[in-house]
Amino acid sequence: MIFAWVEGDTVYTQSKFSGGKRAKNSTVVVYDNEGNQLLEGKTDEKGEFSFKVPQKTDLKIVLKASMGHMGEWKIPAEEITGVAHAPEGSAPEIGIEAATPGASPSTETRTKPDGERPVSTAIGLNRKEVRDLIDASLDRKLGPIFDMLADSLDRGPRVSEVIGGVGYIFGLVGVALYFATRRKRK
Repeated sequence: MIFAWVEGDTVYTQSKFSGGKRAKNSTVVVYDNEGNQLLEGKTDEKGEFSFKVPQKTDLKIVLKASMGHMGEWKIPAEEITGVAHAPEGSAPEIGIEAATPGASPSTETRTKPDGERPVSTAIGLNRKEVRDLIDASLDRKLGPIFDMLADSLDRGPRVSEVIGGVGYIFGLVGVALYFATRRKRK
């Protein structure tokens, strides 16, 4: 099984088998929405693999593990945010005061020419810089949640499978007892 998520311009994957064992040194192949192979790599000792997004398109990530085990994860192009941003400086400025530890804020208060209210100027960040700051913060905060989500996909045996296994064992015991009583009668 493979689980993948996007952080900025990088895709991170975690790969493991159904019992929870990590898929070490397994091949990961990335395809675009037309089935063209974009890149190929191998998982590390933790079953993890990451790569920079080659182009903003739907991605299909395929895990090829040992003995024919395979897993697949799809990432729609809408989730890929860090590849095709607007050019630097093209976005309107957003006024945010700069706060450097130990320094005073660099804002000035000026009076309008007509003598009305004072106007405050602040150091501005453009939309790309604000978006990058927010993305970096969210990536740090959501990292553990992605790990928990990847672990939750490994469900293990369900109740119906356990009951089916117990029924199978009772069936085998019944067949064995049937043949044992037939031998005693003869």
